[in-house]
Amino acid sequence: MAATCILFSMLLFAANCKALDKFIGAVYEHAVILPDDTKTPVSSDEALDLMNRNMDILEEAVKASALQGAHLIVTPEDGIYGWRFTRETIYPYLEDIPDPKVNWVPCSDPERFGRAPVQTRLSCMAKHNTIYVVANIGDKKLCNITDVGCPDDGQYNYNTAVVYDSDGKLVARYHKYHLFLGELQFNAPSEPELVTFDTPFGKFGIFICFDILFYNPAVALVVQHNVDTILFPTAWMNLLPHLTAIEFHSAWAMGMGVNLLSANTHNTSKRMTGSGIFSPDKPEPYYYNMNNETGGLLISELRSHPRKSSTYSPTKWNLYASSIEKYPSGSNVFSGYLFADNYTFTELNECHGEYTVCQNDLCCHLSYTMLEKHSDEVYVFGVFDGLHLVEGEYYLQVCTLLKCQSMDLESCGESVETASTRFESFALSGNFSTSFVFPEVLLTDVHLAPNMFQVLNDGRLISQSGISSHPLLSASLFGRWYEKDPSGK
Repeated sequence: MAATCILFSMLLFAANCKALDKFIGAVYEHAVILPDDTKTPVSSDEALDLMNRNMDILEEAVKASALQGAHLIVTPEDGIYGWRFTRETIYPYLEDIPDPKVNWVPCSDPERFGRAPVQTRLSCMAKHNTIYVVANIGDKKLCNITDVGCPDDGQYNYNTAVVYDSDGKLVARYHKYHLFLGELQFNAPSEPELVTFDTPFGKFGIFICFDILFYNPAVALVVQHNVDTILFPTAWMNLLPHLTAIEFHSAWAMGMGVNLLSANTHNTSKRMTGSGIFSPDKPEPYYYNMNNETGGLLISELRSHPRKSSTYSPTKWNLYASSIEKYPSGSNVFSGYLFADNYTFTELNECHGEYTVCQNDLCCHLSYTMLEKHSDEVYVFGVFDGLHLVEGEYYLQVCTLLKCQSMDLESCGESVETASTRFESFALSGNFSTSFVFPEVLLTDVHLAPNMFQVLNDGRLISQSGISSHPLLSASLFGRWYEKDPSGK
């Protein structure tokens, strides 16, 4: 009888651990309950009360996801305590998060590493609902102020992503490396952490928000560690025309050939919205809502190993553009600024045409046909090949077709959310010096264009038949030349 029980247990374990070709992922965009804007630290109990109010909402999303069969849910950066912190006022919100190697289930052993009510509750959410839970909290690590790099208060504070598996076990801890402007309450680790973990439904990597614009850790996880899916808590402030959350995050998934589960905070006053479950060939489902302060839950099935799919093959981004003769540059070539970068633009004066614009080493090519040309709208084709210097330093190579904000050409590159002009077709390419290029297509009212464009293996971004039914805001090839970043990070 004992042998039979052992055999049954082994078979059950094998069945549970069997690799899955597909899995169901969830992301929740959370309208965070924010702390009071104070210069004086609150008590630990007051901090926990605020965090529990946010976790009450997150737990409902976890339960709803589990009931719909989700294997994993991602919640946003700052989703448990918000922002508005100084280095001192963040203290009561922090916990000491151990290395996952300690093999810890906080739900079962909450006091093992000292007081950890937030970690315990997250672990119990995962365990009681049999689902992986991804969350963003603050980690504290004491240090000796005589040590090199130790802050004056003797403590490192880290913006931290944690992952608990379906048994409530801590399986991943990641400290954000690229802190954004204003995150003065946190420290960056001395080196970027490349955090991965294995599941029955693929290999996962994790990083946070601004990290996505840099090689380490974002690209390195895919190139060096062959992850299948990226988990991405973020507090992303949208910036048109190239850096809205749904636009860039879906493009990153496509350009890297991986799944990206992106969970954004929701705060329209800071232009924060835009979450999605993105795969290399499907930029949906996604959530974008600037009309009210409500969150949103997304659930979708994904392939566990998208880069191993028969539909995936690496793109040779400069192949087509390097093989053709240059088109004319157009009769009206001018300089204009987009997010403080000095682009070279040419105006699209006709309903159809072929243009080439060049800057430094990058030449971009466009062929297009408009379905109709609205007399009160201006479109331009532009190129930028240079170092971006605002809010961070990183090297860009960009080819872009976009609508200008007004009839004034000086408005080209400014944010614009609506358009009336529809394109029957377009094809965009560039002789990129980098192999990391992210294809973006954005429609009027900030909508993605699923099944309306395709990236060919020779590097062309081409429209498909459905594109003519929706006015176009922009179509871009957003390249990152990481080797030319001054920081080397």
